[in-house]
Amino acid sequence: MFYKNIKQAKFINRPNRFIANIEIEGRNEVCHVKNTGRCKELLIPNATVFVQEHDNNTRKTKYDLISVYKGDRLINIDSQAPNKIFHQWMMDSDLFKDISFIKPETRYKNSRFDFYVETANAKTFVEVKGVTLEKNGVALFPDAPTERGVKHINELIDSISDGYDAWIAFIIQMKDVTYFTPNINTHKAFGDALIDAKRHSVNIVALDCDVTKNSIKARDFVEVRL
Repeated sequence: MFYKNIKQAKFINRPNRFIANIEIEGRNEVCHVKNTGRCKELLIPNATVFVQEHDNNTRKTKYDLISVYKGDRLINIDSQAPNKIFHQWMMDSDLFKDISFIKPETRYKNSRFDFYVETANAKTFVEVKGVTLEKNGVALFPDAPTERGVKHINELIDSISDGYDAWIAFIIQMKDVTYFTPNINTHKAFGDALIDAKRHSVNIVALDCDVTKNSIKARDFVEVRL
């Protein structure tokens, strides 16, 4: 996916999870943060960020924060991107052969999964998670406790007993990581649920991405270690 009207800026601070103060073209501006996660290791004072400028008088802010440099690594933090990335990759790859029907945001029990996919041989639910946390070259999820994430995993497991296939896709919004693993130090229950999902034949994949200041695209499979 591509972003128009991208500009470089400097991160100042984040008063709350929805907005950040930035310095751009010599002036201070308020910017919308398209990620409600903590991102504490990314959004630090003076970090170089890329923002998308909008000409829309109905918006509260003129800019959206899209990506940030962590050292030499550019990380996309747009939480709306992973579903779009996965959808495009799914259509371009042979993960599901002969797709006849795709429906985003499909309800099953008490969950709303990101995709429902039908092929000639299977009916499949897919849950997509965006990954922005990296430590020592390892991609980690989540960056904050997520009871909702645990619920999604448990109901993906339930769906298998009802005859569906189930997938969890972790979209790592950066490149050149060594592997992906659940962040048990932050939320052990999520890691335990993911291991349980593997035991119950939920398919778990991770994909890294090529990230530039104005684009992001799925690249390669990354090893998943549980």
